[in-house]
Amino acid sequence: MEQKTYTITIYSENQLGLLNRVTGIFLRRHIDMESINVSKSEIDNVFRMIIVTHTTQKWVEHIVKQIEKQIEIIKVFYHTDEEIISLENSLFKMSPTSLFDEQAPVQTIIQRNNATIAAVYKDFYVISKTGTRESIEQLYKELKPYGIMQFSGSARIAVSKAEMNVSPLLNKYEVDNQK
Repeated sequence: MEQKTYTITIYSENQLGLLNRVTGIFLRRHIDMESINVSKSEIDNVFRMIIVTHTTQKWVEHIVKQIEKQIEIIKVFYHTDEEIISLENSLFKMSPTSLFDEQAPVQTIIQRNNATIAAVYKDFYVISKTGTRESIEQLYKELKPYGIMQFSGSARIAVSKAEMNVSPLLNKYEVDNQK
């Protein structure tokens, strides 16, 4: 069966140990997580976990069923890359000499890649880039010859193109928890 990249979106209560149990499901099945992001959702007291993994549809369906068995889980969805809109963030710490070196086209690279200079200090400056993983990797390749001192990239954030029909469920959850 063909492997694809899947984005799994988990709506849950914020309970101690839940993240550990969810990641344990992947660990027991020897399935790598490319990234994981936890944040608030559109409903108060409901959190959204976004996990990116590369596996088969059979395995992602199996994982989703296992995650949904956790008591604190409200709902789980999975999507292929074609079914979502996603972004990642990155920061590049660079030597200050590369910014002002006329032989180094760093300023042109920054502009061409729709990146920005987030901070400038005496000993370094920081470039910020938001975009797809591919666009961030492209910027990384272009900046590498000019001395990247540090690089940090975020996990994927994503929303589905189609309605996930989670809003009525989350609204019910919110009403039930206010009682």
